[in-house]
Amino acid sequence: MRGAERQVKKRRISLPDKTFQEINAKIKAGKAVVVTAEELIQLVAEKGVGRAAREVDVVTTGTFAPMCSSGAYFNFGHSAPRIKFHRLWLNGVPAYAGLAAVDAFLGATALPDEDPLNMNHPGEFRYGGGHVIEEFVAGKPIRLKATGYGTDCYPRREIETVITLGDLNEAVLFNPRNAYQNYACAVNTGPRTLYTYMGVLRPHSGNAHFSTSAQLSPLLKDPYFRTIGVGTRIFLGGGTGYVVHHGTQHFPGIPSLPADAPRIPSGGTLAVIGDLKRMSPQWLRGTSMLGYGATLSVGVGVPIPLLNEEICYYASRPDSDLYAPVIDFAEDYPNRRPGKLGMISYAELKSGRITLQGKEVPTAPLSSYSKAREICGILKEWIASGKFLLGEPVTLLPGPDAGIIPKTLEDRGPERRNG
Repeated sequence: MRGAERQVKKRRISLPDKTFQEINAKIKAGKAVVVTAEELIQLVAEKGVGRAAREVDVVTTGTFAPMCSSGAYFNFGHSAPRIKFHRLWLNGVPAYAGLAAVDAFLGATALPDEDPLNMNHPGEFRYGGGHVIEEFVAGKPIRLKATGYGTDCYPRREIETVITLGDLNEAVLFNPRNAYQNYACAVNTGPRTLYTYMGVLRPHSGNAHFSTSAQLSPLLKDPYFRTIGVGTRIFLGGGTGYVVHHGTQHFPGIPSLPADAPRIPSGGTLAVIGDLKRMSPQWLRGTSMLGYGATLSVGVGVPIPLLNEEICYYASRPDSDLYAPVIDFAEDYPNRRPGKLGMISYAELKSGRITLQGKEVPTAPLSSYSKAREICGILKEWIASGKFLLGEPVTLLPGPDAGIIPKTLEDRGPERRNG
């Protein structure tokens, strides 16, 4: 443990913890001190963790990046005569209709049936579920086509019509995995260009891509989940959303870090929900990944109450203290092999160049730091003006001590399948 972390534990003994209720009372009274994650870093550098923890009530965080595990569910209302959806398409993109009669779920990565995919590699994936969601939020008309198999109570077998977001009873953004705590830095040591969810990776480590807003990133600012849990109120897609569970692939373990680095977990995720009708296309953008697929870029911001010095310490860690694993997408990643290329700080990644195996490699982000900064500012204004209260979790999300171990999908023989 670093000296600063040891001092945090000593100082916490003499510092009374704040509560969500106390901070919300200050927000309602217009007296809460709210800063962005960048501002907290500067404040701690000037005044120290203890004084900053006493002075500041809330720090705002943000991220804006492609988040494939996103989607929306809808209720379209009933036609006359009624129909029970068996198959459904929105602007030619299939939605999942295996719910009640006129409920459906549209995934961000869903693609039109006629999309050539990667048949002519690399495919362009110009349009998918994420683009439909963006167009819904922008108020554009959406073509609905549905077929049914006909029942006594739902006799209609087909319908084609045009709808907008305002025509729907419910339209809810529900994302099973967002705001990944710490994405890897992706490189390609192989001999050919790779088209991945981390973008186009040039051969022989010709470039390196990363996708975390680092010192603004929500789950790197509360890495042990001391304040984030079910019921946490967040900025989501330009509106208000909530954390409803830990996300899929939530594995908040502590990686092997350099000796002088704070022990900050990585691998946590959020499952989030919010009213699509109150969101903005500025913060939900359909995105095409050459040679990989379609997705949705999502804006997420999480307020972190500074309940004590420990929380303040981790929330104030700068890019130089935050590290990403470097993963080779040529062989290691697709074959589920452990990464062997080490860890690198976000300060180095954001400098535009890193040194990897003796070679200078240019870097670029898939996430937008400027938009993450903008989210931090918007959330700060909402809280400072009393428009946005903190949601106290009914239960915190599991942290590294939970010991969650990732399971894998294995090829198994018929004896297991029949057992």
